Amino acid sequence: MENKYTKIYTSGTSAALKVTPGHYATNHAHINYYLDMTTLKTRTSEAQEIAKSLVGMYLYDTVIDTIVCMEGMDVVGAFLSEELTKSGFLSMNMHKTIYVVRPEFNNNSQMIFRDNLVPMIRDKHVIILTASVTTGLSVNKAIECIQYYGGKLQGISAVFSSKGSVNGVPIRAVFGMNDLPDYQAHDYRECPLCKEKKKLDALVNAFGYSAL
Repeated sequence: MENKYTKIYTSGTSAALKVTPGHYATNHAHINYYLDMTTLKTRTSEAQEIAKSLVGMYLYDTVIDTIVCMEGMDVVGAFLSEELTKSGFLSMNMHKTIYVVRPEFNNNSQMIFRDNLVPMIRDKHVIILTASVTTGLSVNKAIECIQYYGGKLQGISAVFSSKGSVNGVPIRAVFGMNDLPDYQAHDYRECPLCKEKKKLDALVNAFGYSAL
């Protein structure tokens, strides 16, 4: 991509979100910004900053046993578990600690947990940790998966979200529409950039982008 990114800052953290305007396609929508979270998810100093910002969004009487990490958020999830433990959040599991797990996708794109991970979900108080929420379809799939395995969903955390909630579950996000007010996501059949005959700059997903 030729466009240069801009760093977006928000209150409560020194970590920056890198955004690049353009025309991009995700699995579920066409969007007008590529949100580059590579360093936020992999550089420990930035991942810890994101975790510290997220932990302050939960009430201290919240019970959290398990963090389900989506979209490569494992490093942030590890720091978040540490911050939650330091801050005195309650844990109901016998080890008095927090599990950090990631789901798997089968050949039908269904989200599953293997038998060895199910005990970390069933009857546990679970939060979903994801990089971004745009359409909410992926998060809704995670909600259904956790409910299927008997988990008790406590909330959704994200680095960026264009939505305040999904399926009635509130989303706690570090960055939102107040930070990037002209962010747009459209069904590809209704994309205004497509109607203007603007070519796609890249295909994007949780792993990054592939320029076209």
